[in-house]
Amino acid sequence: YIFMTPLYLKAYNTGKLKKTTEKLWQLLKCCCLCPRKCKVNRLKDERGYCKTGFSAGVYSYMPHHGEEPPISGSRGSGTIFFSHCNMRCVYCENYKFSQVDTKTQDATVEELANIMLKLQKLSCHNINFVTPTHVIPQILKALMIAIEEGLTIPLVYNSSGYELPEVIRLLDGIIDIYLPDLRYASDEMAIKYSNAPNYSFYSKNSIKEMYRQTGIAKFNEEGLITGGVIIRHLVLPNNISGTKEIMEFIAKEISQETYISLMSQYLPCYKASDFPELNRRISRKEYENAYVAMSSAGLYNGWIQEEYGQEELAGINLPPSVK
Repeated sequence: YIFMTPLYLKAYNTGKLKKTTEKLWQLLKCCCLCPRKCKVNRLKDERGYCKTGFSAGVYSYMPHHGEEPPISGSRGSGTIFFSHCNMRCVYCENYKFSQVDTKTQDATVEELANIMLKLQKLSCHNINFVTPTHVIPQILKALMIAIEEGLTIPLVYNSSGYELPEVIRLLDGIIDIYLPDLRYASDEMAIKYSNAPNYSFYSKNSIKEMYRQTGIAKFNEEGLITGGVIIRHLVLPNNISGTKEIMEFIAKEISQETYISLMSQYLPCYKASDFPELNRRISRKEYENAYVAMSSAGLYNGWIQEEYGQEELAGINLPPSVK
């Protein structure tokens, strides 16, 4: 195993992590962690849009082998699925714990630290926080404890992209790997299908900040990611995602070297049946069109997905049916 020093260890040693944790913790008094800015006092267990009060809700945690290859590696990504979300995607496949009040564990910061350490003991390559936006103060407080107990593996911030850039800015020098979604080019679509006003502004500016902090994805000799940004884009039926505009934005305003995960696994879950335009899998042609949009923008780093798995993409030619 090739060891790398995560950014948060330096931040811990210099006192930056403690200061950042304190700043974020204060935001819980009048919660402004995400674009919703509900301003509830979560330190008194008040709950706003995301339905999360004082404690972070944990639905499950495990070594996850289904992420992008450099994140899952051979031993899995130490994934922690947090309950609730600041978006309301009508097609969410995780709706049972993101939107519906399924019973989940309200974890103390000590319990959250222990989860991180358990995942490290299971030889996971990293700690992967899924939907961390609304609980980042609790995560950092737990991180302080976990470091003292010997945590040394990188952190993955796995997000919907509906973030406040100024909150992401506070994470500079703490998060090693950013794995944001860039879901919609159109705010109209974002509001209709995810109730996420101004999604385009917040996601694009947050991802620019993530890139400013960590840059292009970097890999070690084992092919594992050690730092940087991978942008996920879920292809939706009927071009609801606006793939061409998103790829052009990435190429022009971030970098053509950016690693993209072009995702084909959309399933019409939850309330998708109420929206005929969403109530089906994407067609092969729709996915090929998305890949053409990606390659036409000069984006060749990343991964494409076949229906039943992932295939590495490194400047490969277009599929035969696209030519």
